[in-house]
Amino acid sequence: MNKVVTPAQPSLVAVPSNPVPEGARAGYFSTSDTIRLRYALFAHQGESARGTVVLVQGRTEFIEKYFETITDLQKRGFTVATFDLRGQGGSQRLIDNPRLGYVENFDDYWTDLHDFHTKVVLPDCPPPYHLVGHSTGGLIGLLAASRDRLMYDRVFLASPMIGLPGLPFSLKWTSRLVNFLRFLGLSQLPLGRRADKPQSEALFENNALTSDKARYMRSSDVLAARPDLAIGFPTLGWIGSALSAMRQANADDFPQKLQIPVFICAAALDRVVDTGASEALGLRLKAGHHVVIPGARHEMFMENQAVRAQVLAAFDAFVTEQSP
Repeated sequence: MNKVVTPAQPSLVAVPSNPVPEGARAGYFSTSDTIRLRYALFAHQGESARGTVVLVQGRTEFIEKYFETITDLQKRGFTVATFDLRGQGGSQRLIDNPRLGYVENFDDYWTDLHDFHTKVVLPDCPPPYHLVGHSTGGLIGLLAASRDRLMYDRVFLASPMIGLPGLPFSLKWTSRLVNFLRFLGLSQLPLGRRADKPQSEALFENNALTSDKARYMRSSDVLAARPDLAIGFPTLGWIGSALSAMRQANADDFPQKLQIPVFICAAALDRVVDTGASEALGLRLKAGHHVVIPGARHEMFMENQAVRAQVLAAFDAFVTEQSP
């Protein structure tokens, strides 16, 4: 499997609709399996930080997409640390076609997160550490919380990818079918939905991500300025890896493995991930809470002000008010 070289410069993209937050510093770090990932730190602009939020993105996303949310977190007293997952954004691509979403194994994302924590967050960011994960990043954060109870004090998940709507069979049998196709050598075959296409004005109407056109177009503006950040459809390799990870999160004994507080914030109108699966897990949490935000589509941090206010209020109640 050929690995596509990353851009020489890790610089962040600024466009008029999406300025870079204050205190930004961008760079690259290499994981233990030698994948080069782009990261950025956004220092708290004040005398004393409440700690650090590690922000873990969804599939297809990139650091610049979260500039507004990063600023919101800075205003709450936090330093923010984030990175582009392997195979997307400004990080190293994993297959010859840089426009396709691919990962060999979902545990590779654990390597990304763990090495980011060890090599960047611990040396350069103030404790305590909290994780905020969206969609794919929510599943990554959930599995991380089950593996290492010392990395984070609290984990806040927005629209986590615990299940997918419209699967042809049960999660178990869909996973087995896709992994059989991977065994036949079809891992790099693309397979996706309309929601998996890079954002553009032509796709805004009836999109599954957000009802807020200005925020939707903001991402499109960034991609117009820096097209190499975009990826499109996932491959069977990515889908099979993700389905296997979702099976872990849906296992009967999974809630018992979560030894730190977890908050699940689900979107009532989500068509990208299965809100029902998030609710089901939320009801089984031993040390956590869940809420469903009315009227919200999948990307709640990119939604209208009313939805964002509810999400940030949930974050404040769960994290900000618990931080010194």
